[in-house]
Amino acid sequence: MSDDKFQALNDKVESLISLCVEMKQENQLLRANEETWHSERRELMEKNKVTKSRLEAILARLKALEEAR
Repeated sequence: MSDDKFQALNDKVESLISLCVEMKQENQLLRANEETWHSERRELMEKNKVTKSRLEAILARLKALEEAR
């Protein structure tokens, strides 16, 4: 293999290695973001559940007050 062809192949391999490193870093960032979003979703769902329970309790009290009149 000539030096030029070897150098071209070497350059392509180096480029692919660099691309793999970049993609691995991007993938790690995306996975971290996904975990953050899942965590936020769980928190919001729990807050929604608590809020729903409170609203149901308030509505029940209002209904009881209305019926007591």
